[in-house]
Amino acid sequence: MELPIIYHPDYVAPLPEGHRFPMAKFKKLYELLLSDDVAQTEQFYTPTLPHPELIELVHTPDYVRSYCEGKLDTKAQRRIGLPWSPALANRTCIAVGGTILTAQLALSQGLACNTAGGTHHAFPSYGSGFCIFNDIAIASRVLQQQQLVKKILIVDLDVHQGDGTAFIFQDDDSVFTFSMHCEVNFPGTKQHSDLDVPLPVGMEDDAYLQTLASYLPDLLSEIKPDLVFYDAGVDPHIGDRLGKLALSDTGLFRREMQVLTTCISAGYPVACVIGGGYADDMTSLVWRHSLLHRAASEVYRQYKL
Repeated sequence: MELPIIYHPDYVAPLPEGHRFPMAKFKKLYELLLSDDVAQTEQFYTPTLPHPELIELVHTPDYVRSYCEGKLDTKAQRRIGLPWSPALANRTCIAVGGTILTAQLALSQGLACNTAGGTHHAFPSYGSGFCIFNDIAIASRVLQQQQLVKKILIVDLDVHQGDGTAFIFQDDDSVFTFSMHCEVNFPGTKQHSDLDVPLPVGMEDDAYLQTLASYLPDLLSEIKPDLVFYDAGVDPHIGDRLGKLALSDTGLFRREMQVLTTCISAGYPVACVIGGGYADDMTSLVWRHSLLHRAASEVYRQYKL
């Protein structure tokens, strides 16, 4: 068996010319993984659209209906930052389905990676910061409803705090939220994760990885989760337009290996999503996102999952 990777052609939806969200990266990531022989076509799993009832395990029915029918008001649309279209609504839902499938495969195989996901700024009744529905939160609730897991650990290493996720699970002992993010960055108003580690602007590889190492092993031994969700945002990179940290490509790869080996060697399955990444150079950005799948493939083989 090889690492399960989740992708759908509908992960890409048209946006207006010049829009700053790098929508093309999802298809380009899929193509790069194939062209670089990181993955073969038979490793890819195709998600299906989740039933609205599953999305409503986290989001209010009114918000889900309003968004899917294109009836959100202008202010709510502006807060999301993505212009509504039927294609984007479909893309939003299929990406949620992708993270649900990633989590289910992680439980059965030990490790699985989506090629999208990580929409951690979405709150129960509104979207924010390019995030419409909170895929990790929904997948967590779906797996709990299916009685596949009880305790979940969310490791969010996107450069921005996972504020929506923190809010959703703020009074829930069954889901532990850990966010390691740049202290002065979006969102302006932070929520309270179970563990927040704010990082100073300009932090480089070694300091970052040492900080992570001082928390993750202890969290695993304390929480003993049935599943770890890993949001592997690449926006801590020094070249990211919205990041403010200073990790290198090598630092990102070391981070992915560190997270995955720490979890897998201790026997905890990991479901990975790619999180944020913003750069004018699309080729470099897609390469950074592919580091997750390169590391995961190596760990998957190393531990004979």
